[in-house]
Amino acid sequence: MKDSWYREPWAWLVFILPFTAVVAGISTYIIANTNPDTLVVGDYYKKGKSINLEVGKVKMAQKLGMRFALQLKDNELIIKPTGIEKVFPLLNVSFFHPTLEERDFYLALTQDGNGYFRHHFDQSISGKWKLTLTSFENTWKIQDTISLPQSNFIDLIPDPIKAQ
Repeated sequence: MKDSWYREPWAWLVFILPFTAVVAGISTYIIANTNPDTLVVGDYYKKGKSINLEVGKVKMAQKLGMRFALQLKDNELIIKPTGIEKVFPLLNVSFFHPTLEERDFYLALTQDGNGYFRHHFDQSISGKWKLTLTSFENTWKIQDTISLPQSNFIDLIPDPIKAQ
């Protein structure tokens, strides 16, 4: 006497494998469409020219002797000038997240009485960030990749290799 097809274990194995592939394909399609990648730069020539300008700004920072030390402890960011003795009216600080563009942010900081640039964050900032410091006039630039938080001061020194 023959049993029904659904009581045969080999029949279920034959049906389960294609069904699993279909479910995995649909899941992959949904994930790919809910988290789209950012677009690649279309005009490489203009981007290359702007990189050369950015390297020039880093070399200007080297020439001027610009150096800073950064600390982020207890949600308070402290940036102190350690290079030339100069009063800055404003320091532009940009934080770029390596993978999530919506987490990027920008700060415009002024000096306190000690000559330090301070900012208190409402929430903790952690992880790897590409940090850019520029002057108010945008004549020089320091760029570095840092990990936050930092309980000790880390040096930010202009390096043309890091600007590319």
